[in-house]
Amino acid sequence: MPDLLIELFSEEIPARMQARASADFKKLMTDGLVDAGLTYSDAMAFATPRRLALSINGLPDQSPRIREERKGPRVDAPEQAIEGFLRSTGLSKSDLIVRDDKKGQVYVAIIETSGRAAAEIVAEVLERTIRNFPWPKSMRWGGGSLKWVRPLHSILCILSNDVESEIVPLNLDGISSGDITFGHRFLAPAKISVSGFEDYAAKLKKAFVVLDPAERADVIRQDAENQAFANGGELIQDDGLLAEVAGLVEWPVVLLGNIHESFWDLPPEVLKTSMKEHQKFFSVRNPKTGRIEKFITVANRETKDNGATILAGNQKVLFARLSDAKFFWENDLRTVRAEGMASWRKKLADVTFHNKLGSEGDRIDRIAALSKELAAISGAIPDLAEQAAQTVKADLASEMVYEFPDLQGLMGRYYSEAAGLAPEIAAACEDHYAPLGPSDSVPTAPVSVAVALADKLDKLTSFWAIDEKPTGSKDPFALRRAALGVIRLVLENDLRMPLLDAFEKAYPGADKDNLLSFFHDRLKVYLRDQNIRHDVIDAAIAKEGRDDLTLVTKRARALGVFLGSEDGENLLQGFKRANNILTQAEDQDGVEYSFGADEKLAQTDEETQLFAALKSETPQIRTALGQDNFQLAMVHLSKLRAPVDGFFEAVQVNTDNAIVRRNRLNLLSEIRTICLSVADLSRIEGA
Repeated sequence: MPDLLIELFSEEIPARMQARASADFKKLMTDGLVDAGLTYSDAMAFATPRRLALSINGLPDQSPRIREERKGPRVDAPEQAIEGFLRSTGLSKSDLIVRDDKKGQVYVAIIETSGRAAAEIVAEVLERTIRNFPWPKSMRWGGGSLKWVRPLHSILCILSNDVESEIVPLNLDGISSGDITFGHRFLAPAKISVSGFEDYAAKLKKAFVVLDPAERADVIRQDAENQAFANGGELIQDDGLLAEVAGLVEWPVVLLGNIHESFWDLPPEVLKTSMKEHQKFFSVRNPKTGRIEKFITVANRETKDNGATILAGNQKVLFARLSDAKFFWENDLRTVRAEGMASWRKKLADVTFHNKLGSEGDRIDRIAALSKELAAISGAIPDLAEQAAQTVKADLASEMVYEFPDLQGLMGRYYSEAAGLAPEIAAACEDHYAPLGPSDSVPTAPVSVAVALADKLDKLTSFWAIDEKPTGSKDPFALRRAALGVIRLVLENDLRMPLLDAFEKAYPGADKDNLLSFFHDRLKVYLRDQNIRHDVIDAAIAKEGRDDLTLVTKRARALGVFLGSEDGENLLQGFKRANNILTQAEDQDGVEYSFGADEKLAQTDEETQLFAALKSETPQIRTALGQDNFQLAMVHLSKLRAPVDGFFEAVQVNTDNAIVRRNRLNLLSEIRTICLSVADLSRIEGA
C-alpha cells in the first residue's frame, strides 16, 4: 500500500498561523480522500516558517469498485416517471431489470462504478484543498488567480512504496508538482530530491531544517535552560512565546545576551513585557537578586562568529527600547512622588469610556461608590475601599502604561507604593482586574475583593443598561469573562452577596432579571467543569435566594452528591411517583391536597412508618435549611427513602374508601412539600 507525501513550499507563513494551518491541511486532505473512497492508516502534519507538510500512510492503490442497486418506478408507471428515473441513473431502458415487489413488478437499476487510481484522487483533493484553504489572510501574486498566505513556490506530491515512488501530476497556475524540496534559505538553499517521508525528513535535517515544530520547541527550551543555568541565571518559562518563536525559525540557534546594568532596576515585568512583545526574547532572571539581567534570543542560522554579530544587533535594538522604558518609568516616578496619583486621576475625566456611559472618570466614581457599599460583604474598611477604587485606574494616564497597556494595574501597584499609599491600595491596583480567566488566581484581600467586584459589576450593569449584551460568539466588551470573574470572586471567597441588590447599587438602569439569568448561565458553565449537572443547578436556582451565588452553589453541590447516591436516586423516583399521583388527583378532583394527613387514619404499618419518618425528619430538614447546611439537610432527607419505598410497595393510594384516599393523598403532599423545600426536584431530568 503506498504512502503519500505532500509539501507546500512558500514564503514565510506567520508563526501564529502555522499550527492551525497544519491541522486544517491534515483535515481537508484526509476528509477529502476518505470521501473519495481512499482509507488510510495514519497521518502526520508538520509546519515550518516556509512549508506545510503532510504524510499519509497506508493508502490503497485505488478506490473500491462500487455496485449500487437503485429501485425505480413500477413497470406500469407513466412514461414520464420512467424517463426521469433513467435520467437520474444515466442508463437506458434496456439496462434496467424487472423484479417482483409487494406492490407489483418494478424496474431496478444496477449502477457499477469502477475504482479510481489513488494518484487521480489525490491530485483532485489536493487542488481543491489548495484553492479553498481557510487562511485568515491570503494574497494573490504574479498573474494567476491562486491565493495563498504568501507566494507559493513549489508543490511536492509523491506516492511511494518499498520499491518505487511516483509523482502525482498536478498543475496550479503554472506551479507543477514534483519530488523536489529546498533546505534552509541561507545554509542549504539547493534543490533536494526525495523519495518518501523518511528520506524527506532526513535530508531536510541535513539541510538545516527541523520539520517538527514540537522538536524545534524542545531544542529551544533545552538550549535556553542550559545556557541560562551555565551563566548563573534562571529561564522564565513562557510556553506561548516558545511556540511562537519555534514558528519563526527552521534551524533554531539559541543565543544568550546581557542586559546593561543601567536597566536592571526597571520593574521585571517591564523588562519581560518589552522583550517579549517587541523582540520575542526570553527573560533570564538572576535567582539571587530576582532581577532580569540577561535575555535569550533565537537565531535562524549558524554563523562563523557563533552568533556574536546577531547578538550585538539584537542588543542594540533592545537597549533602545529599554532606554525608552527607563525614561517613562523615571518620569512617572517623579510625578507620583511629587504629586501623588491624583493628577493622573483628574486626566481620566477627559477620557471617554463609552459614548453612552461617560468618561473613565465617571466610571471610577461609580466603582468607588460601589466599592464602599461592597466593603461590608468582603470585610474591608469602607473608606479604604473607596480610596482604592479612586486610585486603581489612575495609572492609565501614566507614560509607562501608554507604552505597555498590558501592565495596567501592575504599574499602579508600583506607583501607589512610590506615592506612599496604604499597602491595601497598592494590592488593589494590581488585583482589580483579576481574575481574567479560569486559571487566574483570585484576590482574597478584603479591599482587593471589594474593588474587583465593583469593577466587574459596574461593567456588566452599565452595558446591560444600554443593551450591549453578548450575542452568539460576539462579546466585544468581554462581559462573559467579567461575569465569570464575579462568580469566582464570590464563590472562592465564600461571600454572601445578593446580586439583585448589587445590580441596583451598581447601575440602577440595568435589566436586573435578564442580567441575573446571564449569571445563572455562566454559573452553569463554571460548575459544569466540576461535574455538576445543569438540571441540578436549575433545581437549586428555582428556590429562594436564587441571586445568592454561594447559596445556590452549596445547594447544587449537596444535591448533586445526594442524587448520585442510591438513596438519592430512589427518593427522586419516589418524589416523581408522589408528584404524578397528586397532580392527576388534583386535576381530576378539582381540589388541592395540602391540608395535612392524619396518622389516625393510617391502615397499614407502612403508612405508620412513613408518618413517623416525616414527623422525625421534617423538623431536622427545615432546621438544616434555615442554617444553609444543605449537606445535613440531604442526610435527613435520605432517611425518608426507605419509608417512601415501603409505602409505594404496600399501599394503594386510590382506594375505594374516599376518606382513606384523601388522607393518603395529603400524605403524598407532605412528601412532595418536604422534597421541594430542599430543591425543585421537578427540574431534575427523569423526575
